[in-house]
Formats: sequence, structure tokens, C-alpha cells
Amino acid sequence: MHEPAHHARSEAAEHLKAVALKLFAERGIDGVTVRQIAEAAGQKNHAAVGYHFGSKEELVRELIVDGARLIDVQRNRWLDAAEANGGPHTVLEAVEGLVRTSLNPDPPEWGECYNRFVVMLGLTHRALFMAALEGRWNSGYLRCFEHIRRLMPDLPRKRVNQRLLFMGAALGGILAGREGELADRSRPHPMWSSDSTLTEISRSLAGMLTCD
Repeated sequence: MHEPAHHARSEAAEHLKAVALKLFAERGIDGVTVRQIAEAAGQKNHAAVGYHFGSKEELVRELIVDGARLIDVQRNRWLDAAEANGGPHTVLEAVEGLVRTSLNPDPPEWGECYNRFVVMLGLTHRALFMAALEGRWNSGYLRCFEHIRRLMPDLPRKRVNQRLLFMGAALGGILAGREGELADRSRPHPMWSSDSTLTEISRSLAGMLTCD
């Protein structure tokens, strides 16, 4: 599979992005100023966001695309491997692929933030979110959906599409909730940190699709 080129940023800019994503996930983009981002990133120059990205909105757009690109690349890689083995073979397998490829395999020290960031954006700035994506970075998502439709031949397509819409919304909400719990370092979260929980999430979501 051809992977899209990624615009390289300096180490300082990448650190700003990681810090900004954390703050946006916690407070929403309207609750964070460029000055706060610079200070949290240890930048003495409070104009650092403008210098590297032009504006806060452009920073937000880049964060949207970065996360969506990563997920889409992971998802397509997983699908390529599954299809090479004749799969996905079940709805659960397809849904678990969606779940696991939604996670960052190399998160920053404070944990994952992208799902919370996206869910909050969808509630408050959906037009900005959709405009940043420009209809891209969802090919893996659509491929998974086509497999799920294939695996549910007895249900009318309209009903399958409705259930996929509900399942997609639930997926984002559950993973955002998981991120929020794991971001709390005041106590352990054995359920949310367990790999088996990802399978249970997948089973729950698959049940939304296949229930009578």
C-alpha cells in the first residue's frame, strides 16, 4: 500500500503539537490559548505557535490530519494483512480491527489524547474537523465498513448503515473515555489498561451491529 508523504517538522514544533493535543483533549480548543501552549511546552517565546504554524487554527488542522493519517495507515496495513488471509472472517474481527487501529502505538509520556480531541471537536467544531480532513484519511474506515456489510448479508443495507453510524459514534466515545481514565495518574486503572478490555469493547460494539 502506498503511504502518503508526511511534512517533517522540527523537534520543537513536534513538541508543541504533542503538548497542544494534550491541552485540547483536556479543555477543548476554545479553552486553550497559544500562550498557554507555549508555556506548557517550555517555550519562552509566547509567539512560538504562530512562528511554527501560522495560527492556532492551523495547528488544530495539522493535529487533526496527523492523527487521522496515522489511524488510516495503521488500519489499511491491518486490512491488507487480514485480506491476504481471506479475512476479515467475522464482524467481531472487523470491529476489533477498527478498535485496535484507533490507538497510538507510540503515545507520549502522558498517554493518548487523539480520541478525546476528536470527540470534543466533533461536538464543538465539526465544520473545522471535516474541512481539515478534506474527505481524506478514512479509506481504512470505509474498507472495514464494506467488510462488515459483506458479513451481514441478511440485514437490509439501510439498517446496516444505521447501525454502523451508531457503532462509529460509540467507538469514539468509548475510546475517548478510556483515554480520560488512563490520563488519571492518581490511581491505577487495571480494567482500562488491560489488553483484554479492547476485546471486550470490540465485542460490545459488534453486538450493536449483530443484535436481533
